[in-house]
Amino acid sequence: MYFYQKIILVNDLLHITKGNNNLLKRREAQRLQRISSCLKYVIGDLAKDKLELDWLSNPSFSTEDALLLHQRATEVANLIPEKSPLIRTTSKSELSGESDTDESLKQSSKKRKKKKKKHHNYKKTKKKTKGDSSSSESDRDTKHIKDKAEGSGRNHEKEGAANLDKKTSNLTSNCFVWLDDIQAFTAETFRIDKKPDPANWAYKSLYRGDIARYKRRGESCLGIDAKKQCITWDSSATKRKQLQRRPERYFTKNNVKMLNTDGIPVCNKSSPSDPTAFIPVFQMEPDDPSDTTDMNPLGIYDPSTTVWLQGKGCKSTDHEPVNMQQTIQEPGININSILMTKVEEHNKKVRENPRDINAWLEFVSFQDELMRGPSPYASKGEHEVRRKSLKLILEKKLAILERAIESNPSNVDLKLARLKLCTEFWEPPALIKEWQKLIFLHPNNPELWKKYLLFCQSQFTTFSVSKINSLYGKCLTTLAAVQDGSMVSHPLLPGTEEAMLAIFIQQCHFLRQAGHSEKAVSLFQALIDFTFFKPDSVKDLPTRGQVEFFEPFWDSGEPRIGEKGARGWKAWMHQQEKGGWIALKPDDDDDDEEIDEDQEIKDKSLPKWHIWLDFEYSREARHWLPWRPDKTKKETEEDCEDPERQVLFDDLGPSLIHLSNPDLQRQLLYSFLQFLGVPCTSKLFPSNLYFAMDENNIFESVLSDEKPLTSVSFPLSGFNSIGHMDTMLRGRHHIGHYKEGEEFIQNVFHVLFLLFSGKEKSNLSICWLQYEISKVVQCLEAKNKKKVKAQGRKSKKLAKNLLKEPDNRNHLSLWKLYAYLEWLLGNIDDARKVFDTALCTAGTGGCKSPQLCSLSLLYAQLEAELLESTEGAVISRAVHVLTKLAESGPYVPYSGQVLSVNVLKARKTYEHALQDYLSKTPVSDQDQVSDANQLVNLVGCYALFQYLTVGIDAAVLIYAQTSEKLEAPGPQKCENTGDSFGIQNFPTALEAITLLHTNLLRFHMKISVYPLNPLREALTEALKRYPSNQSLWRSYIHIQRKSHSASKARRFFDGVTRSTNSLEPWLFAIQAEQLRKKLTENVQRADVGEIHSTIPETGLTNRIVALFEHAVQSENGTHCPLLWRMYLNFLASLGKKEKSKGLFYKALQNCPWAKVLYMDAVEYFPDDLQETLDLMTEKELRVRVPVEELDLLLEV
Repeated sequence: MYFYQKIILVNDLLHITKGNNNLLKRREAQRLQRISSCLKYVIGDLAKDKLELDWLSNPSFSTEDALLLHQRATEVANLIPEKSPLIRTTSKSELSGESDTDESLKQSSKKRKKKKKKHHNYKKTKKKTKGDSSSSESDRDTKHIKDKAEGSGRNHEKEGAANLDKKTSNLTSNCFVWLDDIQAFTAETFRIDKKPDPANWAYKSLYRGDIARYKRRGESCLGIDAKKQCITWDSSATKRKQLQRRPERYFTKNNVKMLNTDGIPVCNKSSPSDPTAFIPVFQMEPDDPSDTTDMNPLGIYDPSTTVWLQGKGCKSTDHEPVNMQQTIQEPGININSILMTKVEEHNKKVRENPRDINAWLEFVSFQDELMRGPSPYASKGEHEVRRKSLKLILEKKLAILERAIESNPSNVDLKLARLKLCTEFWEPPALIKEWQKLIFLHPNNPELWKKYLLFCQSQFTTFSVSKINSLYGKCLTTLAAVQDGSMVSHPLLPGTEEAMLAIFIQQCHFLRQAGHSEKAVSLFQALIDFTFFKPDSVKDLPTRGQVEFFEPFWDSGEPRIGEKGARGWKAWMHQQEKGGWIALKPDDDDDDEEIDEDQEIKDKSLPKWHIWLDFEYSREARHWLPWRPDKTKKETEEDCEDPERQVLFDDLGPSLIHLSNPDLQRQLLYSFLQFLGVPCTSKLFPSNLYFAMDENNIFESVLSDEKPLTSVSFPLSGFNSIGHMDTMLRGRHHIGHYKEGEEFIQNVFHVLFLLFSGKEKSNLSICWLQYEISKVVQCLEAKNKKKVKAQGRKSKKLAKNLLKEPDNRNHLSLWKLYAYLEWLLGNIDDARKVFDTALCTAGTGGCKSPQLCSLSLLYAQLEAELLESTEGAVISRAVHVLTKLAESGPYVPYSGQVLSVNVLKARKTYEHALQDYLSKTPVSDQDQVSDANQLVNLVGCYALFQYLTVGIDAAVLIYAQTSEKLEAPGPQKCENTGDSFGIQNFPTALEAITLLHTNLLRFHMKISVYPLNPLREALTEALKRYPSNQSLWRSYIHIQRKSHSASKARRFFDGVTRSTNSLEPWLFAIQAEQLRKKLTENVQRADVGEIHSTIPETGLTNRIVALFEHAVQSENGTHCPLLWRMYLNFLASLGKKEKSKGLFYKALQNCPWAKVLYMDAVEYFPDDLQETLDLMTEKELRVRVPVEELDLLLEV
């Protein structure tokens, strides 16, 4: 009990000492701590030793000592005067007593040091205490302990207890008084310690443990006079580290975050419209220190803070500059507040008007902006580290869309957006099920069907040709039922018939690209028969009923559209009612059949893959027509060597649709002609424009560079015609089609001539003659004189036969094409005779005749291209032709001179005619189209006339004035005043005029010296307005490839690709970089000694790859076979075989239907021929030459 009583006493004393550390000196507290530790070890040892710890019978155990000690301390505290200073002195007896106590306690605990592991803690405590105390005292204590170490343990314990009693009494009587025990004290109560600390001599500053911790805010100090005094702070360690850091680059995470955030406004939005010439900097004059108040005793607060302390408000307008300055100093808070405001606005919109679909979609797209900037919900001063993962953004978007769909369960756009997001999360089977649910709910939505078909068509894992073809049939059958009214549950949406035709054409191009050209041709044949040769008896039936009547005709073996003797479904039906056809004897000309050249291998030394490509291409070019048994030769269906060449009615019956609109019927015909390779004026539907683009001929412009004024631009470049499936490295093997294909096209035109008359028939004749001219142009570009001569004879024969037709004898467009054909073939005198003859028979229509204007414009352009310079152009044949056009009189052939008076009259006539057309209001759509064509021809004639007689500036002025007139007014001006047409009415006219403008500038730069900037500006402005015009893009890259600096072109391409969804900017940007790379390599490889490159280009390869990557990620580029083919060809040209192979499989993930991709892969990776063919067979693509057949042919 004695030891427990003493340790309780010491612990109480220690508790008092620790609670008032500021009143005792550190060494006293440390010695008391040492005493306590020693006593605890002693008691621990005694408690475990049962023989020595007989505390129950211990006579020294008493409870009176603790009470006496407490009474003594209380009496001393009461006797101290109130205002006496507390001075502590330490005597020698204290030190000696303390040392004795230490010695006795340590010797008693040293007996059992080896048995007790807790003694390690005592060593740590001793070291710590030793370090804080002075060296002399610690050495003295240690020596004293060692001298007394051999004494008796129990005696020393009793002496230690007695010394503790004595020391405690000394402490309470002489050392200190607790402030809490003094009832009345003043601010003067303090203690003084006069004993010096030797550590202050050894160290620079006070011990950091004796100084309270604090953080300095700012660089000032309270209470100093700013005008007379200043204080300098040493830089902290963190600032020194910041100074040692290197400056961050622009691409680091913090700088990218700053660049992605919105800028901070530097002036108030409510300021006047006229901005100030400078940004004011608001400063505050320092207040006089003597100007103090009760709320601002030190004079350190600004006026607004003083007012706020007084509890008064202030107007926000009075302190707008201060707030603005705070905003500029803390940009993060401003950005966060802006983002939070936008979030609140979006939430408010969708909450107040949940039916607003655009608001929901804008909220979804806003999430990208929100994730780019800092989080608006981070607390002030908190450095938030967020992981900007794509999954987080997608999940937030998905949650918003699900809320939107709950409010708008019948909206298709929201569901489509949700499905588009889910492609990142779900597997293809789950996505297909969701698509099927959506189609089941909205079977009458054709736009939804288009997206569904594209989705299924681009899923490589579930793709097969038969599945997708049947899906097209199901789509058209469903929409036809909606159109007929058979599906009562869903109404007919506007634009369904046009969308059905677009889906049908998309199906035909899908089959062509998959290699099933026979099925694609049969589909066109069936729908043309079903549309134009329908019997009157079945017209009132629904579409499926009409298809049932059409099936017997298709299976009867009668000739179809494009075959010899084709009469159509209607004639067959009438003849069946009368008793069938009369069998006719076949012509003798059919006996000389074309020999198949692909039945034997010409060169067996070639590699196997090379032979396979030759065979596959040859059969693709010759066997694109469906095979049918020839009854005259007693053939049956079993005689067909390749069963895939036969087309059954089940493959095309579900895709037959009803077209009642005459414009759509004509669109069907022209689409079929384009499918066969015949150039027409009409274009494909936008929905299937890029899916069908697969040929690398959009960059070819040989004649366009040589003859810029009369360059021929075909509207469907970039699309392989039927029978052509060329690889990227080989290019086109032959021009046009083989004999069987040419006969098929000829038969198609003959059948179509029976359907139409008048203007439509003439338009078909124009298409046929344009097809012949296109073959001549291809021969000229190939620079094969033999082919040019042979093709020229055929084309001239056709042109003369067409002009012999009674309806075409006075058709100036045909005469124009015939004269142009003669000019291309080099027969310039014959061409002039044709032009003069046509102009003489045209009459006196003058500028008011569209055909006469067009004929005169082409004649003048061809003549102008013969000029070597503009000198003497005033008396040229071109000026004569344009002058006679303006006179509106009978045409007189050129005699070698042009009168100046006639030139002045013609200029006035052109000026008045142009003003009349610009102020004319069209009555109907047909008049509008004819007026647009006439306006283009008139402007072209007037500008060329001014160019030849005055100069290039006068011609450019006419184009600029006309374009300004067409662009300027809006629809409201066109309705009443009729000042001009406006771009809304004449988009095609403005595009054609822009093309004439740029062509004239290119021609002028070719024959004379002229700056490049006007042409570049004209092309850039035109391409911003018409980013899908391939002719303009060809001109642009033609002029840019001669420039040493590519920065302007790159910035322009980047701007156009960001502002439009068209794919042409991407394609031509890639082509421009590839041309530049080729030019650089040619310069570096030139063998002319040391070369100092004038085009220092580095990283072109990486730039081209980056362009490809961005292009294939765009909406239209993902499913464009041509883009993937170009990308694959580029990587293969670099020799990166592994990367090319990976890219090939990536391309198949997006375009698994494109057979040309597989054929390119055979050429790039010849070792994988068998693997590629197996993959084609698995996906049911058309393989015309199996490997087994090739092996047999090689053995023979």
